[in-house]
Amino acid sequence: MPLSRRVMVVVLVSLSSCAAAQQSDQVIAERVLGPQWKQLSRRAGMIFAGTVLTAPPLTSAAQSVTAQTLATDRSVPAGVPGTSPAIQLRFRVDRAIAGVEQGQILTIHEWAGAWSMHRPMRSGQHILIFLYPLGRLGFTSPVGGSLGQVALDFTGRVVSKEGQEPLAANGGQNESHSQPSVPADTRGVSVVQLERAIRSAREE
Repeated sequence: MPLSRRVMVVVLVSLSSCAAAQQSDQVIAERVLGPQWKQLSRRAGMIFAGTVLTAPPLTSAAQSVTAQTLATDRSVPAGVPGTSPAIQLRFRVDRAIAGVEQGQILTIHEWAGAWSMHRPMRSGQHILIFLYPLGRLGFTSPVGGSLGQVALDFTGRVVSKEGQEPLAANGGQNESHSQPSVPADTRGVSVVQLERAIRSAREE
């Protein structure tokens, strides 16, 4: 076989392999993140796999939600600095995908009401998270509630099957929002595979 034809065959095989890998990543992304995974990827302002460094105890979060309700009942003007109870969380970015930098220590503030709409996070947890762009008051939250949270195993590199189970620790609040539509079989899915699919969706 002439050299030029061999080169062409190698190129075609490589392109076919890349296309197959990309399709496989997209299938995996849909299996883990759900059918709206592309919209989830595009709506997020920050996406990363990281470690939760600090998160409020569930009792403190519940008290903040109660305080928010009382403030609303007293007709506190919306948007006035200091009047919106917030949950503060700190993350270490272990794998940057969009809007953040590798190794960055990220502090976010989330409106207490939004905190009750997704599964609670705890210190030491490894998570792949999709966060909305910062709002006018500097608040953010996971895109789609619990859909924007993917629990990872202890290495922080693989999706945790156990971590996708519904969490009862939310006190039963907004149960429909605390249970992401994630199939049970997520074993062996790596963050790298999801990252490739996410980057591809954001570039479309």
